[in-house]
Amino acid sequence: MRFAICNELFAGWSLRQVMDFCKGLGYDAIEIAPFTLADSVEQLDAEERAAIRRMAAQAGVEIAGLHWLLVKPEGLHLTTSDTQVRVRTAQYLTALAHFCADIGGKVLVLGSPKQRQVSADSTHEQAWERALETLRPAVKAAEERGVTWCIEPLSPAETNFLNRAEDAIRFVQALDSPAARIILDVKAMSSEHKPIVQIIRDSAGWFAHFHANDPNLKGPGMGEVDFVPILHTLQEVGYRGYVSVEVFDYSDGAERIAEVSLRNLQQALASIGNRGE
Repeated sequence: MRFAICNELFAGWSLRQVMDFCKGLGYDAIEIAPFTLADSVEQLDAEERAAIRRMAAQAGVEIAGLHWLLVKPEGLHLTTSDTQVRVRTAQYLTALAHFCADIGGKVLVLGSPKQRQVSADSTHEQAWERALETLRPAVKAAEERGVTWCIEPLSPAETNFLNRAEDAIRFVQALDSPAARIILDVKAMSSEHKPIVQIIRDSAGWFAHFHANDPNLKGPGMGEVDFVPILHTLQEVGYRGYVSVEVFDYSDGAERIAEVSLRNLQQALASIGNRGE
């Protein structure tokens, strides 16, 4: 099981500092929010992309992929009735797929709740078809470049589009591509009626990335969620991707969050082995 952590936690740090620190703690990879690098990945040329890839190799960490994809540039949207906005969004999503591959990433996590919210002037069915249409060019690019789109189900408190893992699976099935899968996120799964371990089992084969966090917005093991059965179930279903720490409450400080989160995950994993499970 490989552990990663998201880089936006380390506000004000250089990317190399993040890589070196996380490698020192024992993380296998980092997950990058593109807005921490530039307002648009289109601003990063081939030389800058190659430098990021070399940096990771020198630090001895992998780049898990990208997330928080549509924070910047502003004005992008998946389901809007504005055709021009969707065209621009499709172009940028395609650019993200190429950027991810260029820097050695494996997955692109598409959460972006505000940029997929279904507006009052649209039906859910219209939003569904628009989102599929907007994503298809980027999924094709991902197929060609060997990276995977991971559609993220999010709670109704965050968005009104794709709230359950089963909804996200139906969506990627409609995309009909090996480069289209979903991501499971503990905080998001906590909003569903099913137990988290059941969602994991029901989603086996369809999720290609996993976010470790807690509904309290902190890191794994820093709230009420027990990660022992979660990691055990990931092993049971044969998951081989990253378990990536993503937090939203930074009040404990980046260094402590990163250290405690990894320790908690490692202890949960060790507990499984010690119990002979």
